Amino acid sequence: MTAPTLTQLGRYRIVAELGRGAMGVVYRAEDVPLNRTVAIKTIIMSSDAAERAEYEARFNQEARAAGGLNHPNLITIHDVGREGDIAYMAMELLEGVELRELMRRGRLPLPLALDVVAQAAEGLAYAHERGVVHRDIKPGNIMVVRGRHAKIMDFGIARVRASDIKTQTGAILGSPKYMSPEQVAGQPVDHRSDIFSLGVVLYEASAGAPPFSGPEVSRIMYQIANAAHSPPSALNPALPAMLDLIVARALEKTTDARYQSAGELAADLRACLAGMGAGQSAQPAPDEATVRLDAGIASTAKLDVEIASTQAAGHAATAIVRSGGAGSTTDSGTFLPVSRRFDSAAAMQRLAQQAAAGANAALAPSPGTQAVLLRVWRDPGWLTVAAAVALAVLVAVAIALA
Repeated sequence: MTAPTLTQLGRYRIVAELGRGAMGVVYRAEDVPLNRTVAIKTIIMSSDAAERAEYEARFNQEARAAGGLNHPNLITIHDVGREGDIAYMAMELLEGVELRELMRRGRLPLPLALDVVAQAAEGLAYAHERGVVHRDIKPGNIMVVRGRHAKIMDFGIARVRASDIKTQTGAILGSPKYMSPEQVAGQPVDHRSDIFSLGVVLYEASAGAPPFSGPEVSRIMYQIANAAHSPPSALNPALPAMLDLIVARALEKTTDARYQSAGELAADLRACLAGMGAGQSAQPAPDEATVRLDAGIASTAKLDVEIASTQAAGHAATAIVRSGGAGSTTDSGTFLPVSRRFDSAAAMQRLAQQAAAGANAALAPSPGTQAVLLRVWRDPGWLTVAAAVALAVLVAVAIALA
């Protein structure tokens, strides 16, 4: 159906057309009473009664789903209305570029990709906590404004838990490349479906290619439901191993093995990003990696690697990042360089004296000395200290002889 030329919708003065879709047109408009610029999304009601009722119900559902959400990473809905055969929704006008367009220009810088996806995860966490599942997360529905601020758009097929709107049995809603396995199978979905879809976005944004692809939609759907993905670092070796683990958990085929909240995913991405910013090695230890979350806050994050299964590429692990509260400390010590103005001669002599006194005391062993020595021998940390003291003695002696 051809959209009519509009100059006014309710209190909104139409300024320009921004885009067209299968169900309607999006306009740039002026909210005259409030003197603000908005985007107007319209839907032209079908003349078929059944189709008209379905479209209108879907449109009203989108308004209810997104209208009750107020978060920096979600588009804001201002108003809904109807004029004749046109239903419309006034929303925040976003001056930016879709993530889809940024990805078309080439592989995103990794800090930008992680930041944008983490923001999207934070917005989804807010929506999920209020019972709203988006069900169509993809790069085209994530707008990047002011360079790196992410906004999730288009809740057109969102489902609220208490919704009265029912889709046809087995109906598949969403974009094939970014669907979850449960969407592909036509099964009921929950918030973890959005997490899978965002995991696909994360993979593509960081690796430069999607994890599941093929010449036909059926082939893509088969891969989503059955095939193991290669780790993103196989396509982009510069990626940290921690990101492989995050992606692996986000793209688990079963919902119970996946991230259970978008907030968890966001926290892991923030920790990965912070580790990169701190100059951390791209290859963390096999079972633990401690990273600085913020330079001004004594918080740490542990990466607990859980081997889940063996995938075709030899990578199948999940990562859980648990953030410590303010004031927590790292398990491993923090080592700082010694000032160049530090005069080590006097300090070395004191260390030598202390070491000599300790050695003299050791000549008269107490009953528990053997147990203590055994503990020192078994503890690599004590050995390190002992070696350092011995080295200090040697340096002090050398200084004295000189």
